[in-house]
Amino acid sequence: MRIWILVTVAALAAARDSAPAQSVSVMAQAIPVVTRADPTATRAALSEGYVSQPAVMAHGEWNWLRAVATLNLEGLTLARGELSTGANGEGFVDRRHPHTYAHELLAGAQASVVGVVGSMFAGRGFAPFGSDDPMVRPFEKYPVNHHLSQVLERVVAIGALRRGPAIVEVGTFNGDEPVSPSSAPHFSRFGDSWAARGTVLPVSGLELSASAASVKSPEVAAGSGVDQRKASVVARFERVGMSDWRYAMAEWARTDERAAGRLTTRLGSWLGEAAACRAGVIAAARLERTDRPEEEAQTDPFRTPRPPIDLSNLGVSRWTTLTLSLSSPALLWRFLSGRPFVEVARIAAAPGDPPGLFDANRRYGARRMWMLSAGVRLRSGAMHARMGRYGVAAPDGGMTMPMPMPMPMGTDSVAGESHMMQMHQPTSSANPCIL
Repeated sequence: MRIWILVTVAALAAARDSAPAQSVSVMAQAIPVVTRADPTATRAALSEGYVSQPAVMAHGEWNWLRAVATLNLEGLTLARGELSTGANGEGFVDRRHPHTYAHELLAGAQASVVGVVGSMFAGRGFAPFGSDDPMVRPFEKYPVNHHLSQVLERVVAIGALRRGPAIVEVGTFNGDEPVSPSSAPHFSRFGDSWAARGTVLPVSGLELSASAASVKSPEVAAGSGVDQRKASVVARFERVGMSDWRYAMAEWARTDERAAGRLTTRLGSWLGEAAACRAGVIAAARLERTDRPEEEAQTDPFRTPRPPIDLSNLGVSRWTTLTLSLSSPALLWRFLSGRPFVEVARIAAAPGDPPGLFDANRRYGARRMWMLSAGVRLRSGAMHARMGRYGVAAPDGGMTMPMPMPMPMGTDSVAGESHMMQMHQPTSSANPCIL
């Protein structure tokens, strides 16, 4: 794992100082946040503070070559997970798990032939399935459906074609999920899973997509666990003005767990979120209803057996969450911006299908819960506009800081260095609604 990190940093440094590079974008962020959940898995209220989503992101382009990297440091700041009632995945429950250090590390190429633009990317990253990573959406807390609506941190090979308003992506990858921030993927399993996504851009700012995936034994690295069949439909709208911004997304996702070809569990999710910004103030709302598999907790009430044990399956719960978020205008200091925010969530847990033995009153002491978070989003540089889409699969536009304009070939290294520095510098002329 340390080798992966060193290679990433070295590659970014080389790209940054390379005179022939057409464009390089580097960004860093961290979110100091305090969260209070009442009640949570301990049947009591908890308040915790930590640094969430510490990451370094980079893009690089040189002629037809492309590179994407995201170094995620949550393994250092969120080793016990981030308090998030309703969340589950990778052995965590009611806490969001820390992501792997090598969150994204891909290289690819892009070319155009007779009106058709194509790209090919390979490395570690997102499979072409579902919606964007919640990290680039206008909330600090991830939705409960994170593992139903994205397939992330796999060794992937993705091909994409685009003609006019239509985009098609196909990818293959290893099915196993990471078991810790530093865990390496099982390369021997590369190619045992696949995903495909089709996207249509009917009018400016609107995109419609549908995707499907087959993931082999994601929770048992040896490959002997249940398989998943996944489907997703997403509608997304975004309109960016000189000093305002509007955004909305609706998604449906379903994951069927199968053992020996037989359906054992069906997990569904509906989610809608919207945000608007004027004069730098961002208001956002999210409504979600998601099914969650219930497993017997360990001594630590926030952890479940990993890999899962068949006898630990207690049924399915259904979580309905309304989240409201308000962010103030960003405060600028040299290369750094800081945007204070507050989020409040009202959460309801109910039996799912099948309900099994799960009872929210018995586990939490209540069926309705609150979660309040406050913090500041610290950022410097240009964030990925659409994390999880690579090459020609990324529709134009994005709600985050735009990428730098390509540097003309033949530009000398001194001029190029000046050009690169400008993209990191927040200015009063920039759109105040940049997240």
